Amino acid sequence: MATSDTSGGLSKEEREAVKQRAKEVREQEKAGKSRAAGEKAVQDAIAQLEPEDKVLDEGLYAVVTEVAPDLVPKTYYGMPGFANAEGKIVLFIQPAKKFGTRYATIGFEDKAHLDDGELWPVGYAIRNWTPAVEQKITELVRKAVG
Repeated sequence: MATSDTSGGLSKEEREAVKQRAKEVREQEKAGKSRAAGEKAVQDAIAQLEPEDKVLDEGLYAVVTEVAPDLVPKTYYGMPGFANAEGKIVLFIQPAKKFGTRYATIGFEDKAHLDDGELWPVGYAIRNWTPAVEQKITELVRKAVG
């Protein structure tokens, strides 16, 4: 679980993520839409993860790189994410250990084309990277960029 220090309504981990996001925005403004800078930032973020989270993030990175090569890797609140040509995040992965949760979450922002009627999921809990999970994530990423 996240620590109970909630000064300002945010946990310690959430405050750190907000600080990380401010730093990312400054760095991304300097780098522009550089794919190389984004790839380095995401690979650095993945390298710092706990082993359980690292395997999930590496799996997502591999799927997005293969299925949606036009998406640009970039960090999002310190988490690995992928943006469209306008620089807007389409999807990201929130590692479990970073926020002390029991599962990681793959999230899709409003730029993802997952619309399905009046109600559809935009977040998916993930605990293990299996062939079935990889297949489902592949389908979601294809739909998100389609």
